[in-house]
Amino acid sequence: MEKEKSEKEWLFGKTLAELETVAAEAGGKRYMARQLAEWLYGKRITEIDGMTNLSKAVRERLREKYDVGRIGYTTVQDSADGTRKYLFPTLGGAAVESAYIPDGDRATLCISSQSGCRMGCRFCMTARQGFLHNLSAGEILNQICSIDETERLTNVVYMGMGEPLDNLDNVLRSLEILTAEWGFGWSPTRITLSTVGVIPALVRFMRESKAHLAVSLHDPFGDERQRLMPVQNKYDIGEVVGELKKYDWSGQRRISFEYILFDGINDTDRHVRELCRLLKGLRCRVNLIRFHRIPDTPLRPSPPERIAAFRDAMNREGIITTLRASRGEDISAACGMLSTKNKRI
Repeated sequence: MEKEKSEKEWLFGKTLAELETVAAEAGGKRYMARQLAEWLYGKRITEIDGMTNLSKAVRERLREKYDVGRIGYTTVQDSADGTRKYLFPTLGGAAVESAYIPDGDRATLCISSQSGCRMGCRFCMTARQGFLHNLSAGEILNQICSIDETERLTNVVYMGMGEPLDNLDNVLRSLEILTAEWGFGWSPTRITLSTVGVIPALVRFMRESKAHLAVSLHDPFGDERQRLMPVQNKYDIGEVVGELKKYDWSGQRRISFEYILFDGINDTDRHVRELCRLLKGLRCRVNLIRFHRIPDTPLRPSPPERIAAFRDAMNREGIITTLRASRGEDISAACGMLSTKNKRI
């Protein structure tokens, strides 16, 4: 675990351009920005005094306004399948979750971009919290650096609490730091962003990032999707898919669609046909997801045999469709459950 949160402005989470401004204000040379970046993202130091190639005077000026940053997790839950769920306090006084998911040689961290969420999806515990606040780029990246398994990570997915495209500026800052040679130096192919389909921000994300994209679809019929996902009222899934068909998906960048199967609601042959029609011509993958039950909802997971039939029918139509393995069901696995429980204590 890292140190407690500070009241000072964080250096951690600043881009190279922002660090150049910091360096100038502290009386340093322009190249000091890269030195700061190396300490923050390469060596991952946690104290300004650890920046030993900076003069004592510069370090003192930095300490007047800044702290390195970072917040340690307060809770961790361990699943029998190896999944770990971490709870982090935020600078806004709330809490967010991160889920570490090991799978053979692959180790994925599912990170949050907001505390709470304003999208209102009926099947999501985070939605019940309402929107609390956006996470800074530093708070987003803090989740990656402050778990026990940080050195083992191979992949990151922006698929935790919140809608990433509703906090686009900070998400893009974090992506820049993750992928820049002066930052973490990750390939964008190790990163996936999940969205319900906020079209204006989606267009900007596609232009300014090379990370993979996952779209939460869940029902191909607009009127039915609206009952599950109120965002459908503003951003119709047909328009979202239409926008995505404008891009070339033949290279390394991938697009997938997430589809939670609910018993008797979106798991019929009729839904298979409409989903295939909607996605026709788009090089993509569909990830079917078993519904993790949440309290006080009439929604139920589809039975295993219907899920298998849905998957097989999609594959027969030429759309690669797989069933995502359920992980961490014994540790409040559904997104938002741990933080909601923590909020009530």
